[in-house]
Amino acid sequence: MKNASRTRKLMKSVALSLALAVVGFAGAAFAAPANQIDAAKLVSQMKNSSVTELTNDTRVFKTDKKIQTKMVRFTNRYGIEVAGHMYLPENFDANKKYAAIVFSGPFGAVKEQSSGLYAQEMAKRGFVTVAFDCSFTGESGGNVHDVASPDIFTEDFSAAVDFVGLLPFVDKERVGAMGICGLSGPAITAATNDVRIKAVATSAMYDMSDSIRNHYEGDYYTPAQRETVKKYLADMRWQEAELGKTLPGYHEVGLDKDGNAVHATGEGVTLLPNKLPDNPDPVLKGFFDYYKGRAFHPRAINSNGIWSSTTPYGFFNFDLTAHVEELSPRPLMLITGDKAHSRYHSENVYKRAQEPKELVVMPGATHTDLYDIYDKIPFDKLGAFFEKYLGK
Repeated sequence: MKNASRTRKLMKSVALSLALAVVGFAGAAFAAPANQIDAAKLVSQMKNSSVTELTNDTRVFKTDKKIQTKMVRFTNRYGIEVAGHMYLPENFDANKKYAAIVFSGPFGAVKEQSSGLYAQEMAKRGFVTVAFDCSFTGESGGNVHDVASPDIFTEDFSAAVDFVGLLPFVDKERVGAMGICGLSGPAITAATNDVRIKAVATSAMYDMSDSIRNHYEGDYYTPAQRETVKKYLADMRWQEAELGKTLPGYHEVGLDKDGNAVHATGEGVTLLPNKLPDNPDPVLKGFFDYYKGRAFHPRAINSNGIWSSTTPYGFFNFDLTAHVEELSPRPLMLITGDKAHSRYHSENVYKRAQEPKELVVMPGATHTDLYDIYDKIPFDKLGAFFEKYLGK
């Protein structure tokens, strides 16, 4: 009996410690009984998830010390662990029920870059937010890395909703989602079918299934060129199968002057060059200046790596945003720039989506300006959008 009693006391102690770790406070923050959380309930809700202190902060944007940031991990329905950062509003009150927003993107970026900036800004406006690395990227799991999947990336948004919706200080009926650049498609696709997502927004949208399968607007593949790319992917798949490992490749396969698919060859090849050519294309320069310059992060594929050669397979097979008409009556906001080369992706989705919807075109903004240039990003308008449809 004494052993049983000691065991029960130990379990209560562990449960209380976990509860305090989950909400990210210690000592005075939860000294008053009014701020106590039901530890047993919290532990039961947080299965396959964890919240810990952020001990190794490698974020590349200006952080706000008033906004508490925690390291979180949760598991998607494929059993892959997803890593993220949770941002808590200033003067966080554990007894309140907050609205929440989950963020990811751009494609090949990490939570320490643009998605974290957006998440922090929305936390400053009163929301509990989570910015996460998609499966196979950053600090998230998966048996292979640097691989993209339209299905699993979409699932990751729903898994993030699972996580925030079970937090005791979040109202699970007031959860939104946002995708940046190439994660816009999975965010919209998730919201189209996961009705727990009550509002969705995008910034600098890239529809990766369109961009990968068709190439760029104005330079779309001809049927013959697409067949060339398919044959290249088949060859790379044979090579990966024979070697039993992934090989480097471009997620958007270009064609050289002879009409052949461009291979990613050479030791340590990366998605972006380590040095710009003379008179670089402005789009390339925009990406380079962000990923190789002001927002370099060693875990970001766009900064320091390259995708697996067979990454395009899923995007050739599955059309993101195929059912965007079904998103209504849930609202959609699309943010783009009047100088963004990607603007047509937002405009195409806007045309197909039903009300309520809003297209915000920022004057003078390029695609990568919308990653982190404060005066080019309509944070107040974005905050008002989520407050209108989620409350605070």
